Amino acid sequence: MDTPNDEQSGETAALAEQLLATVATVAADLRGGQAPANMGLDVSLDRDLGIDSLGRVELTTRLEREFSVVLADSDFAEVETPRDLLRAVLGAQGRRGAAAALPEVVTTDVGTGGIPTGARTLVEVLEWHAQHNPDHPHIRLYDDDTEGEVITYRQLFEEASKVAAGLQALDLQPGEAAAIMLPTSAEYFYTFFGILIACGIAVPVYPPARMAQIEEHLRRHIGILGNCRARVLVTVEEAKPIGKLLRGQIDSLTAVATLDEVRAVGATLRRPVVSETDTAFLQYTSGSTGAPKGVVLSHGNLLANVRAMGEMLEVGPEDVFISWLPLYHDMGLIGAWLGTMYFSVPLVIMSPLHFLARPKRWLWAIHRFRGTISAAPNFAYEMCLKRLDGKDLDGIDLSCWRAACNGAEAVSPDTIEQFSDKFAAWGFDRAAMMPVYGLAENSVGLAFPPLGRGPLTDRIQRDTFMQTGEAVPAEPGDDTALRFVVCGRPLIRHQIRIVDAASRELPDRCEGRLQFKGPSSTSGYFHAPEANQAMFDGEWLDSGDKAYSVDGEIYITGRSKDIIIRAGRNIYPPEIEDAVGDLDGVQKGNVAVFGSVDPDSGTERLVVLAESRKRDEDARNELTQKINALVTDLTGSPPDDVVLAPPRTVPKTSSGKIRRASSREIYETGGVGAKRGAAWQQIARVALSGLGPRISRALRRAGESLYAGWVWLVFGISAPLTWFPVVALPGLGARWAALRVGLRAMFALTGIRVTVRGTENLPDAGSPAVIVSNHASYLDGFFMAAYLPRRVAFVVKGELVEHWATRIPMARLGYEFVKRFDREASVEDSKRITEAARAGRLPLFFAEGTFSRMAGLLPFRMGAFTAAAEARVPVVPCVLRGTRTVLRDGSWFPRRHPVTLSIGEAIAPPDGEDWQAAVALRDLSRAWILEHCGEPDLGGETSPVVDLAERQAEND
Repeated sequence: MDTPNDEQSGETAALAEQLLATVATVAADLRGGQAPANMGLDVSLDRDLGIDSLGRVELTTRLEREFSVVLADSDFAEVETPRDLLRAVLGAQGRRGAAAALPEVVTTDVGTGGIPTGARTLVEVLEWHAQHNPDHPHIRLYDDDTEGEVITYRQLFEEASKVAAGLQALDLQPGEAAAIMLPTSAEYFYTFFGILIACGIAVPVYPPARMAQIEEHLRRHIGILGNCRARVLVTVEEAKPIGKLLRGQIDSLTAVATLDEVRAVGATLRRPVVSETDTAFLQYTSGSTGAPKGVVLSHGNLLANVRAMGEMLEVGPEDVFISWLPLYHDMGLIGAWLGTMYFSVPLVIMSPLHFLARPKRWLWAIHRFRGTISAAPNFAYEMCLKRLDGKDLDGIDLSCWRAACNGAEAVSPDTIEQFSDKFAAWGFDRAAMMPVYGLAENSVGLAFPPLGRGPLTDRIQRDTFMQTGEAVPAEPGDDTALRFVVCGRPLIRHQIRIVDAASRELPDRCEGRLQFKGPSSTSGYFHAPEANQAMFDGEWLDSGDKAYSVDGEIYITGRSKDIIIRAGRNIYPPEIEDAVGDLDGVQKGNVAVFGSVDPDSGTERLVVLAESRKRDEDARNELTQKINALVTDLTGSPPDDVVLAPPRTVPKTSSGKIRRASSREIYETGGVGAKRGAAWQQIARVALSGLGPRISRALRRAGESLYAGWVWLVFGISAPLTWFPVVALPGLGARWAALRVGLRAMFALTGIRVTVRGTENLPDAGSPAVIVSNHASYLDGFFMAAYLPRRVAFVVKGELVEHWATRIPMARLGYEFVKRFDREASVEDSKRITEAARAGRLPLFFAEGTFSRMAGLLPFRMGAFTAAAEARVPVVPCVLRGTRTVLRDGSWFPRRHPVTLSIGEAIAPPDGEDWQAAVALRDLSRAWILEHCGEPDLGGETSPVVDLAERQAEND
């Protein structure tokens, strides 16, 4: 095969640029005129650009016209990216398509040199930046007095490559673990990527706070080093002697070395092949008791997460990330460092100890380097509130801070409100505050609120929620209301669901277990089969958190294992801990609330363990009474035991979270001299008062199961009784009448109440139109057929003709079958449906083309609107609400829920070319449906929301 010469390569590059311009134009048409944010030869036509099957017809038509070629029919279905199209055009032109050199990945222009959209591993990301942005400042190590040490991409790659060679000389093999126990420093960054370049598995562990406790510290990590079977431990000089002693307890550990010793080996690097499915690092959860659990995170997991978070935050070339977060924790390692590395955003980083010593350093770093994005747990915002005053902040300007992410622990409504109010005087914009939700099992981020909206708090009825788990909104004057902060919606391409104890998805405002899935999700815990069995529920992962949802947004209510059930009421420790911590005499942030099972009665007792420096007996008794009164106000009954403990009693994780299970263990073993509080009468009263709610919950669950069984029994009987008349009756009108009678009887017998609105907006009999609707459930077609007053021609996928049980009745009812992956057939199908629209048969499209279990309106396909534009007939938008709750995708457990069918006013096609008219019809129809469906917009840029009245006025 001939090698292309320079002239041929130049022609190919010019052709690629011309082709990308055409693809971008079609994508912009589908996005309401807005150019795609991600444009390159390797983006997905469907997923990234929103070009559906009819969009491909328009695209290939334009390419054939522009390049004077005839593309093969197979190209229509098989091409996935612009690069595939380029190969097809080259082949059609006869330009030695197989030999022509295709240009390298075309990247989005973000930062000084773009971002590596085609990268599959973190190593590829770093190597790409080292080639394209070699001298671009990547990391700046914060210093109070100087500009700080700067690490460029070239420097990071070269130093990490030396580390990789040294690790190979220390016998680190691909797929083996190397542990890092280093403070925030240049050495940490070099070591981490050195492990990845060597195709090893990085295992961050937190370094000692004080060298005097180094032995105790290392011994705490025996479990981690043993579980991951670490081959090498890279640490500080002071830790080496004791680290070597540990080699006798960990068979796999063959080397304990400093970074200088690793680099001094001077070996030659042998570059192994790193795959996106390879494990990049293990994030050991900071659990309180038991064996450590290492979350397995692949290169693909991590890249999916940083890309999704970057999209949510709209990361751009003007951004600067300021961080003090520890690099052994996922929020600092992935959210701050790996995310900024991918998007070529400068990272200014300081040690966590520097922040804890003087919290003002964090805010002054944002001012000094004009930071736009920064993240921290709630306690950091609380520290700034409590420890900083005017003299600390004189002259500071925080107006540049556009995204203040608050996550990694429970978010306090009081903290975010007070922080926003206090620091507004120094330019902080409340809209920048973003409570977020994430967990190591999903890399780091899982749910983000809309950028620039500001925090929202839900106030709900305390008693109702604690007794039934239903989050009923509280009245404005209800001083006892519980408050939870919304953490937003799942990241793009990720899903969340709230389920009951039987893993059945719950409706909005019902508390349950939060489960998730997506490309960032771990494949499991490392060498922990029992923990994996507990975490996975089919394809879903259990977060261990309790939550409820409202319109697709998530409210976290607590950890499942931490919630205390008392007299049939759910008690949430974080709320009590925050309230008790505000009392004078209690050390804020050092309160643990937990349940402890009484060994005699087996009932769970409510215990408050609070640190206090008070020693006077009278003062301690007074403080105990205040805690009793406060807890009684919050929960309706006093705690069973209040223990005032000396400082440093309440254990915490490495990330600062309260270790409630360890606190319970200290209490139950008498570690703080706990008193036995509750008398047997109180225990008996608690047990008896909780009996009723428990019975009620059990009956409710049994009722739900009986209802689901009844629905399927009714369906099993109704289906054949309806199918046979539809197939056998001679006239189309009679068949439709039989269908409506059968379906309405089925819905009536299952107790589903259906409301139809806007029937006056349907065209008169014989008048032409196209009907479009949202799509939320398998039941949508049944509801439409049963309750639309006029007979329609459903447009359905051609695959349904393959089975006689669906083909025969659908054909007898006049359904239109379309082939989605055949270019020539798609064009013919479009012509046929256009004629049906002109003839007044009312083609009905579910414009999303598919549906998902997640609430949200997906992008619209172009078929309905192309047919309407070519036929010059109006589009009638319809909305179905409630069908997703009745039967969600992926679930066969139906629930009783009202359904509403709303029919909008007809939208006339505007003047102009058919394609542009079709795009305008799509935008107008989708805007109306989005406004009335009550669900979030999952269409992104591909389906902009427009002002319906304004656009309709322009059309008129």
